[in-house]
Amino acid sequence: MRVTSASSTVIVSSTVIAHGDRHVHGVHLRNMESFIGAVQQVEESNPGLSPLDLVRALRRTAGHDDEMTIHFLGASYNVSDSEGLERAILNATLFSFFDKAIHHIMTDHGEERGVVLAPDGTTVALAPLLLGIESGLKAKTEGTQAVGIFPLTLGRTLGLSFLSLQDFPPSFRLGPNGCWDDVKRPKMYKLYQPATLATDAVINGGMDGVILGMNISSLPASEQPAALSEVLKGYYSFTLQEGLGLDAITSHVSPRRRELSRSLLEDLDLQSQVMETLALVWKLEKTEWIAQDTGVGKAVKDGLKEFVHRYWDCPHIIPRCQWGAKPPWGTPIPLSLPLQFLYIHHTYEPSSPCLSFHACSRNMRSMQRFHQEDRGWSDIGYSFVVGSDGYIYEGMGWNLLGTHTRGRNHAGYGVSVIGNYTATLPSRHAMDLLRHRLVTCAVKSGGLAQNFTLQGHRQVVNYTSCPGDAFYSEITSWEHFRD
Repeated sequence: MRVTSASSTVIVSSTVIAHGDRHVHGVHLRNMESFIGAVQQVEESNPGLSPLDLVRALRRTAGHDDEMTIHFLGASYNVSDSEGLERAILNATLFSFFDKAIHHIMTDHGEERGVVLAPDGTTVALAPLLLGIESGLKAKTEGTQAVGIFPLTLGRTLGLSFLSLQDFPPSFRLGPNGCWDDVKRPKMYKLYQPATLATDAVINGGMDGVILGMNISSLPASEQPAALSEVLKGYYSFTLQEGLGLDAITSHVSPRRRELSRSLLEDLDLQSQVMETLALVWKLEKTEWIAQDTGVGKAVKDGLKEFVHRYWDCPHIIPRCQWGAKPPWGTPIPLSLPLQFLYIHHTYEPSSPCLSFHACSRNMRSMQRFHQEDRGWSDIGYSFVVGSDGYIYEGMGWNLLGTHTRGRNHAGYGVSVIGNYTATLPSRHAMDLLRHRLVTCAVKSGGLAQNFTLQGHRQVVNYTSCPGDAFYSEITSWEHFRD
């Protein structure tokens, strides 16, 4: 079968998914590995196909040729051959998979479609991701400056989300997160709350699109862009080294999306960028009269403040349902916020740092089982747990009483780093997640008092050496530490 793009022909074999178990069993799963595998099938069937033509074909498959996308990227097909293109795509074997994987919608039942589960345990909307990559490829191929990356990946969605809910508090204009039915064989992703236009998955995909698009556009003139499947593998599929975690990674990888996107966008005047994007949307849609609304500027300003707080100041926290938590025994007890203390722990057992979502999730389930079944506690004891995979894992969370520091549970959060740190330190990245990102988030969110006190577990409980001699020595130099 032939899928004709503006400058090449894409051939999608009608039998390719029958070749090899790696594709047969995974092609309908909603994970990034399945999407990359399907992309690779197309690449292998079309030697010489350019990455730009491939992403254009994917855009056409998903029906994303809206006016603003065409304004920045041009049409995804040769207008003179549009009928042949559509006919070919509709008959392609992988059309159904690509269409469902990329086309983003929210159902009345709270299901978010057009998203995939990444290997790091986060959920990514593919549409903004691919638009960012296409913007970068277009600039690289044409030797021009990249334009449209921010408007297409984040600017339009953020701006419209801020306006659609401008009568609501800023905290309700973004998100929410959700959970998959099965992280090993994901097929359905349901949101916790009613969706905004800028769900967590859309923002994740937008940040990834910014990072990869700008990275591609800035490649040296002599360097050709890698195949789309290789770009995605490099960013989402990687192996961390024991003892180093993300400290040893110099390339762009998905657990760093928040810090990377911030480094790329923070110097921009985001207020102006979003306002300019909205002005373009209204011009293309011939609805410029909306710009006369005096509340637009304030809605964007308030919304961006919340965006910076939630997605740049705060770390990504893997929710309980994602790591497979069991329900608590009994009724959880609410905390009275803000708290005055932050207690630092190490898990001791598991004794080794976890370096992947699946390993950290397994550790979380093991700790919850030990705390509930052996200790007789109502739930996992810690408020939060820090992995060496680049993420923090939700224990009892921001609002519920934990069982982490005897006699002091009501007074502070208990945060543990997975591993035994008697003789060695956690990775620098793991410590920074705790010391800077989680703490900043807690204070700005009202969970911790601004003048909170940080202490090691051993300082308030006599029978323990937690958080280990090496780690305890380290935290004595941290801000807010008190003897």
